[in-house]
Amino acid sequence: MSNHIDRADLKVSPLLADFIESEVLPGLEISIDAFWQSLSTVVNDLTPQNKALLAERHDLQRKLDTWNAANSGQFDSSRYKEFLAEIGYLVEEGDDFDIATTNVDDEIARQAGPQLVVPTSNARFALNATNARWGSLYDALYGTDVISEDKGAHRYGPYNHVRGDKVVKFARDLLDQYFPLTNGSHADVTAYKVESGALAMNLEQGSAELENAQQCVGYQGDANAPESILLKHNGLHIAIEIDKNSAIGKIDKAGVKDLTMEAALTTIQDFEDSVAAVDADDKVGVYRNWLGLMKGNLSETFTKGGHVTTRSLLSDKSYTALDGSELTLHGRSLLFCRNVGHLMSNPAVIDRNGDEIQEGIMDAMISVLIAKHDLQGNSTLKNSRKGSVYIVKPKMHGPKEVEFANTMFNRVEDELGLARHTVKIGVMDEERRTTVNLKECIRQVKDRVVFINTGFLDRTGDEIHTSMLLGAMAPKADIKKQPWISAYEDWNVDVGLQCGLAGKAQIGKGMWAMPDEMSDMLEQKVGHPKSGASTAWVPSPNGATLHAMHYHQVDVFSVQAALKARARASLDDILTIPLSNDPSGFSADEIQSELDNNAQGILGYVVRWIDQGVGCSKVPDINNVGLMEDRATLRISSQHIANWLEHGITDEAQIQTTFQRMAGVVDAQNSGDSLYKPMSANFETSLAYQAALELCLRGKDQPNGYTEPLLHQYRLRLKAAS
Repeated sequence: MSNHIDRADLKVSPLLADFIESEVLPGLEISIDAFWQSLSTVVNDLTPQNKALLAERHDLQRKLDTWNAANSGQFDSSRYKEFLAEIGYLVEEGDDFDIATTNVDDEIARQAGPQLVVPTSNARFALNATNARWGSLYDALYGTDVISEDKGAHRYGPYNHVRGDKVVKFARDLLDQYFPLTNGSHADVTAYKVESGALAMNLEQGSAELENAQQCVGYQGDANAPESILLKHNGLHIAIEIDKNSAIGKIDKAGVKDLTMEAALTTIQDFEDSVAAVDADDKVGVYRNWLGLMKGNLSETFTKGGHVTTRSLLSDKSYTALDGSELTLHGRSLLFCRNVGHLMSNPAVIDRNGDEIQEGIMDAMISVLIAKHDLQGNSTLKNSRKGSVYIVKPKMHGPKEVEFANTMFNRVEDELGLARHTVKIGVMDEERRTTVNLKECIRQVKDRVVFINTGFLDRTGDEIHTSMLLGAMAPKADIKKQPWISAYEDWNVDVGLQCGLAGKAQIGKGMWAMPDEMSDMLEQKVGHPKSGASTAWVPSPNGATLHAMHYHQVDVFSVQAALKARARASLDDILTIPLSNDPSGFSADEIQSELDNNAQGILGYVVRWIDQGVGCSKVPDINNVGLMEDRATLRISSQHIANWLEHGITDEAQIQTTFQRMAGVVDAQNSGDSLYKPMSANFETSLAYQAALELCLRGKDQPNGYTEPLLHQYRLRLKAAS
């Protein structure tokens, strides 16, 4: 790190130092020297604790491996549970409590709706997600498979009136379902207007009002000929947009051109699983976009369809309330940022011992420093109106690690001059030791927690790695059918409600991973609000607009109130290991098919990560169905192959043969990408191919099965070579 420069007793990349000093600190009442001294103090004080927690992870896994190897083929669940308690993996639960988090924005505490997760490294994606607070229902329906293409309703090419008519009918049916009229249907309306402080409709025959007049909360334009009618149901807004001169409005009897849905209430700007940030250059790119979001001046210019477009943050929405007062609604998604976990270090900063800084500590200090611009009102486009900073903390293992995160945020607040608990935390329940101790994890952050959620893929990756030596796991598709997964999903809701999260914090569910399969999403993802989840992840702004309908269909807070009476899900079910019932009974075809599926997904993701620095991709699977892939999906697939290798279901020669054949498939799938470097041209020189293969062959030895250490190693090698 000879090019690093001295700041306090740290060695700092000039790129990072210049960014902090010339872009972040101006406008904040913190001097350059004071900030670097604060970072140094926090790093020196907390790094030993951080590393001790990582050593504890390693020690627990060593004890698990010893027990699992000794009990392979003779697993006894009661003895296993006793063993977990003996080694401190399973801790004793304390008394009941309610979280006491305050100053939480309504989008988290009092509204239920979709949540986006987006790589902050990509400014265009970050802006699209932030602006997805409001979405066009007509566009989301017309452009996806929610509307069938049968009977001439194709969606490609010039505007198709047949398809357009289907879209309008769908939207009118939605209005009838959630905003019924005293007479007739919204399809019969010829004019909307506001009279005597209430919404009134002229129909083809007669007139009508809303059955529930209070569902109309505002309008834009002239009361007798409004441009927009604002409705509210289950805490979410829908706006009827009217313009008789527009292409759609002029052929609509009421002049309606669209329905605007309140959609992505919250967005997680991700520094972690969906980005590839391995050094100062990458980290500054992520931090710079977060700064633009917090200062409200982020913009991106790009060419789309032959036209140059500049995208920036949308303003708030202003309406006239029915009593004549002004009504302002937030125009953008409320933003969290997801810091990295406790594991990784980063060469952007070197501490006084000559070691890379723990990246989670660096993220905490810098992301909160940047968010001070929002807290101080340095932008007219506010993120939090309650004066809070929202940080999602992933991949924590058990209460001690959550306690450490709380200590870290205490220190950040103190160093940056913020009131205690200004920084709020989202705890991701995606590691097994956190799941089984979830109540005690929440207790550690009971004054700042605003979010818990489940994440099936990371959780499954940890499930496999934790029990690696116990036996061969079931095929991936069968793992989803095992008792532990449904118990895990219910347990998260049950514990969250028991700890008083309802009305104060989000209880979330994971991603719909097929961005092109929106019809299936609309049919299936309603299960998340029905389960008591107040938010769930979607892969796109269109996905958020469509998923918003589920929160009109389901009153989540009523569901949560009912669920409080049920018994908590079974810990014994959660501790059921998803082992294969008969590993010797796999046919050669079944083994090869599983390997093909895993290898193709791994290669399709890793090749873009290593060669192009893309941390989140829509990767076609083996059947050419596009799947949203990030490090969580990589973790489960690589660990699954490592487990089958460990137990002799496959061998290294078969894995290598499979990877070489699948590399050719992935090369063909990416043939239209001018930046793509084929792996099969030379397996020995393709760092992407070598990384993908090593993730599986060395998967058993990776800390908790994480993919980051090897991905960072290979990406840094490629960057150094180029």
